[in-house]
Amino acid sequence: MRTTAPRRRARRTFAGAAAVAVLLGGAVGGCGPGGSRDGGERGAQSAPRWNTAPASVAAVGDSITRGFDACSVLADCPEVSWATGNDPAVRSLATRLLGEAQAPARSWNHAVTGSRMADLPGQLAEAAVNRPGLVTVMVGSNDACRPTVSSMTPVADFRSGFEQALAGLRAASPASQVYVSSVPDLQRLWEQGKDLPMVRQVWKLGICQSMLADPLSAGSGATTRREQVRARVVEYNEVLREVCAKDPLCRYDGGAVFQYPFDAQQLSRWDWFHPGREGQARLAELAHRQVTAADPPR
Repeated sequence: MRTTAPRRRARRTFAGAAAVAVLLGGAVGGCGPGGSRDGGERGAQSAPRWNTAPASVAAVGDSITRGFDACSVLADCPEVSWATGNDPAVRSLATRLLGEAQAPARSWNHAVTGSRMADLPGQLAEAAVNRPGLVTVMVGSNDACRPTVSSMTPVADFRSGFEQALAGLRAASPASQVYVSSVPDLQRLWEQGKDLPMVRQVWKLGICQSMLADPLSAGSGATTRREQVRARVVEYNEVLREVCAKDPLCRYDGGAVFQYPFDAQQLSRWDWFHPGREGQARLAELAHRQVTAADPPR
């Protein structure tokens, strides 16, 4: 979620949103993976179904998926990533799905610290090269974590960026499933660290100033600013839910990460904002529960 790290912009142009329409139209008409265009009841039965045991995992997103600040101050630590890490204390999603022996060769982490929704198409283009069975998406925190409230990513741009990214993945790797994590509740994270002097000093380095600036201020201006950031995160999560719901191979977490009550024990001891090892383990647990469930969360 750090906003000061360099950003790697998308390097490839994705196909338009029409790709999703083509895929969905094919699924309804019986042209999903393994289907035929027979229409009627047989066509409905051939629609793609969620595989609870994907054979490979690719991860895209921002600093959370890179394990930023989990091992040392202001540094990535991908080995503890909730999605693809190899730390036994975390037991990443890839490890839980593929096993310790297979996970290193069959999982890839394309996340980049500081990334926003605008970077997602490029990351998914990279992920699609390996035709992964599952792609995990955790992005949006940096779209809300900006220098000011006015510089947060507009909801319409956030939506179009996600639609473009998902359409591009579908064009390049039609059978890849997508697990979409909700954006964390940034206000809850502010509440965990605001009373610690050391933490406030770290926050001054530029971490999520739209939420964390003047952390002890109870004035109406600061309070309104934090509420606006939280409201924007809620809107982003609704976009993730709505867009994902249109794709039969996309599963949104139902707000599980946003609702999770992260406490000091699960946050980085360096900034009390990013997940530490314990927090990464909880993210892996939540994701594994959702990915292996027979039905999506309600």
